[in-house]
Amino acid sequence: MKTLKGMERTHNCGELRKIDEGKEINLAGWVSRRRDHGGLIFVDMRDRSGIVQVVFDEATMGEGAFDEAETLRNEFVIGVRGKVRARSIETINPKMPTGEIEIVVEELRILNKAKTPPFYIQDGIDVDENVRLRYRYLDLRRPEMQQNIMLRHRVAKIIRDYLDEHGFLEIETPMLCRSTPEGARDFLVPSRLNPGQFYALPQSPQIFKQLLMVSGFEKYFQIVRCFRDEDLRADRQPEFTQLDIETSFLNQDTILTLMEGLIKNIFETTLKVEVPIPFKRMSWQEAMDRYGTDKPDVRFGMELKDISEFVKGSDFKVFSSVLENGGQVKVINVEGYANIPRRELDGLVEYVKTYGAKGLAWIQYTNEGVKSPFKKFYSDETFEQIKKAVNAETGDLLLVVGDKPSVVAQALGELRLEMGRRRNLIDADKLCFLWIVDFPMFEYVEEDKRYKAMHHPFTAPREEDIEFLLTDPEKVKANAYDIVLNGVEIGGGSLRIYQRDLQQKVFEAIGLTAEEARSKFGFLMDAFEYGTPPHGGIAFGLDRLIMLMAKKKSIRDVIPFPKTQSAIDPMSHAPSEVDEKQLRELYIKSTAKKTVTP
Repeated sequence: MKTLKGMERTHNCGELRKIDEGKEINLAGWVSRRRDHGGLIFVDMRDRSGIVQVVFDEATMGEGAFDEAETLRNEFVIGVRGKVRARSIETINPKMPTGEIEIVVEELRILNKAKTPPFYIQDGIDVDENVRLRYRYLDLRRPEMQQNIMLRHRVAKIIRDYLDEHGFLEIETPMLCRSTPEGARDFLVPSRLNPGQFYALPQSPQIFKQLLMVSGFEKYFQIVRCFRDEDLRADRQPEFTQLDIETSFLNQDTILTLMEGLIKNIFETTLKVEVPIPFKRMSWQEAMDRYGTDKPDVRFGMELKDISEFVKGSDFKVFSSVLENGGQVKVINVEGYANIPRRELDGLVEYVKTYGAKGLAWIQYTNEGVKSPFKKFYSDETFEQIKKAVNAETGDLLLVVGDKPSVVAQALGELRLEMGRRRNLIDADKLCFLWIVDFPMFEYVEEDKRYKAMHHPFTAPREEDIEFLLTDPEKVKANAYDIVLNGVEIGGGSLRIYQRDLQQKVFEAIGLTAEEARSKFGFLMDAFEYGTPPHGGIAFGLDRLIMLMAKKKSIRDVIPFPKTQSAIDPMSHAPSEVDEKQLRELYIKSTAKKTVTP
């Protein structure tokens, strides 16, 4: 077995430059690519730092050593000893940072051979994601994947340095907690020492970080793993990483300003892009009215406009019935697209139906006049009024949805994003940060016939709204705030309740009895009786933030070992069945049918 003994690495592959010409060096890494030119073999040699070209010359190496070089294949692990040589002008590779030099090999050691990989270890591969996840250890060798993970490391270091400079302490909180099923579904862990009882993996460290404020630490943070047993999508995983922050004695403005400095530091240090501060702030109501979502992408216009007053009181039942039942009619203006093909219009009708709308209408302002499926129900003057109200011009297309406000917001908000993509209106290089503030404290859950906290039940209501907590919950606004980047929520937080009587009122408003509140949150309520300071905080989705920074479409591309959308790890075959002995030790009996692990 060959080792690197006596030929330990002196340099990294990607760090060598023309200034190193003439140096005797030792390298270790993988064969990324091999090209045989008869008596010359060129190998692109790769390690974490990058790629460098190494040259095996039969004339200088000797026959035996060159014969060994001829056996090299992609992904062999090798060590080489040689000298840095400048390339001739005509052979310089400007696409490689090391493209001005090459390594003339004097000694080769093959440390390990490799089977042919199931896909090329290079960037931009077109491979089924399940295959990539099955061989994740190979996928992670690809330079773009390594860059993603290194970016993640740099961001975490910047976070720690910045918060340390501002007086924060990194403090760990428990992984095995009490189940408090008020949010997403918990992952449960059976306790062998306490038969029939279960821990829950934390959905967030919310209660513990508040208790740290009670404990007098004043400024806490943690880069922490969290767990939620929920349906997955591109930006969700059953286990994810959160930057968790809590602080005492600071008001909302101070917290937001502190976080803006952190974000600015992260982006300017890692991506070398300027991030102007302060960030714009927008109320939740304004965001919903203008964009149909509380996480608007403000890189382009096409805002939602209400035309209810222009279309009310007509014989067009689609609109009149909606308005009579408390609904609304809104439009977006797709500028310069009045000539949209009819088949595309038909496709948009089906598109909005997936978001709950019953249909889609339109107005086309063409040189030949107005075209619309409801043209006969309204006068030319009405269409001119609408045109003026939404700042439309001849050549523009208005897409119209009429329904209850929540449906209009979601359907037209999603349609706005889709048309922005189709019309190439979204600048991928633009960064638009935005604070959403003044959230409703509660939202009504129709199936449960009760209110629930829009954020979580520890969020403080605005002081002037406390009187409405039990009499008119819909009037109550929360001291809550979300931070949005390019239409993606990357973080959210609030000022917290720190007085027991107020916390009890909020529990009552969401339908928790005193007994239920005591059972689920008794230890927190008890803590509030021992001098709890005013406090508040925020949590950032670190995976989601890194995804946006790396310009990826899925957080799976920035997590070393993610799960599929079915919460499965194709590499390690988790989750898996366990043997009966383990179940008996935990006093558990499974009713699921046995499956065969691939």
